Amino acid sequence: MTDNRVYIYDVTLRDGAQTQGVDFSTADKVAIALDLDALGVDYIEGGWPGANPTDDSFFADLPTLKNATFSAFGMTRRAGRSAENDPGLSTLINSSAANVCMVGKTWDFHVDVALEIDRDENVAMIRDSIERAKSDKSEIIFDAEHFFDGYKANAAYAMQCVCAAYEAGARWIVLCDTNGGTLPHEITDIVTEVCKQVPGSHLGIHCHDDTGNAVANTLAAVRAGVRQVQGALNGLGERCGNANLISVIPSLMLKMGYTTGITEDGLKQLSNLSHKLDERLNRAPDRTAPYVGQSAFAHKGGLHVSAVEKDPRTYEHIEPAQVGNHRHIVVSDQAGRSNILARFREIGIDIDDKDQKINRLVEVVKEREFYGYAYDGAEASFELLARSELGTVPEYFQCTSFRVIDERRWNAKNDLVTMSEATVKVRVGTEQNMAVAEGNGPVNALDAALRSVLIPIYPVLEDLRLADYKVRILTPGDGTRAVTRVMIESTNSAGDRWNTVGVSTNVIDASYNALRDSLTYRLYQTQTESQSASVSVKTPAA
Repeated sequence: MTDNRVYIYDVTLRDGAQTQGVDFSTADKVAIALDLDALGVDYIEGGWPGANPTDDSFFADLPTLKNATFSAFGMTRRAGRSAENDPGLSTLINSSAANVCMVGKTWDFHVDVALEIDRDENVAMIRDSIERAKSDKSEIIFDAEHFFDGYKANAAYAMQCVCAAYEAGARWIVLCDTNGGTLPHEITDIVTEVCKQVPGSHLGIHCHDDTGNAVANTLAAVRAGVRQVQGALNGLGERCGNANLISVIPSLMLKMGYTTGITEDGLKQLSNLSHKLDERLNRAPDRTAPYVGQSAFAHKGGLHVSAVEKDPRTYEHIEPAQVGNHRHIVVSDQAGRSNILARFREIGIDIDDKDQKINRLVEVVKEREFYGYAYDGAEASFELLARSELGTVPEYFQCTSFRVIDERRWNAKNDLVTMSEATVKVRVGTEQNMAVAEGNGPVNALDAALRSVLIPIYPVLEDLRLADYKVRILTPGDGTRAVTRVMIESTNSAGDRWNTVGVSTNVIDASYNALRDSLTYRLYQTQTESQSASVSVKTPAA
């Protein structure tokens, strides 16, 4: 490890899940973990084993990572129990994660009032728990809860707790500003003192944003010596949130000269990753978010535009493309072309950057995004759109019409039930097919009807399933006439995942658009993988 290396520990899946209005499903957690791994973070905190069914389901089948290491979160042993005989600690240590992060009290006020135990017993709880876990886990991370409040109240005791964790063998001791009330100058002063007793190479920082200083506090702690930073994507977290890794990471790398496990190419994924998470949470991205917001590099007409066109450094603190963003000239929009080319490279499209088809695609994307489409969280739909404009996606099928009927009635058992029935007419080549299917809701029925036609022709679709389905109202002022955006996440038995989008004033129509893209994308990907003109054993007519 070099002194210039900072390790990134992401808490989105656990601490971020405490955000009001955020409720991750197991599928959400899997998808976000894979995105974080692709970004290049060092640690992903998967959750708290035993705390809830979602976390239990997630840890029961952790996705395979290429870059990051999973960490499980939990507590030190309870007072009055041995480390070997504490159910909560045992669940944590027995989890499938390679590492564990255990939280313990370091503020004497909490020990006295919340735990109501002897202070020496609290220190013993920290030491015993870490020693117990060392033989089973690769690394032990100790989160020193309320450390800064504790240090300001009783520095000697807070340091006694921290030193006990270090001496017991914790790889990282993370200093937590749990209340988010500490200011940057205090962080600098306190971390500097801590580094005199515990090497900065074993220290981390975890800041909440209750004073709006979480990012500043994190960067100040790194300057003062810590070499692990904890935070969440888009600053998710309870109350005002955690330090926003989307801002912390580029500040460390582009402004302060530190290295992380994230490459330059990974850094270019930040904007897409940030917006993708917002789409998953069914909320609009923050236009003014630092680095990645749509307005982060926006310039209105006048002197600013003139100056930027001569030399972007006059009003831009970095090159937007470094974080996957782009310049946005409000009076004459020149955004998009470089992003389109970058996305082309990502999906393996080799095209001359002077090709006029790119200009057409840029305009199509702008038109669709104005209507409500969002491609940051729907890469599969974007790839299909791009390849269709280039004329490389066959028309595998055409749904010439569909009809969906919902029936709400009392059944023979006198239970109130709602049934959906879909009728589809689908043309494959020159053959016209018709099918009817029932389902648990109109989208499920529509999906079932389409599959009944397509699977005999394209057997590869048999293992496709919808992993997630989200609807967002884009024009809430229009009431029931509002434009809706549907996002569908699909997967298959191999674990591949892809996202598609549909937009319409009719939610069923929007759902069909996203569903059609999902089916088409699977067919195209299979064709590409096999490098064959056909994606199935049975070739459709024409």
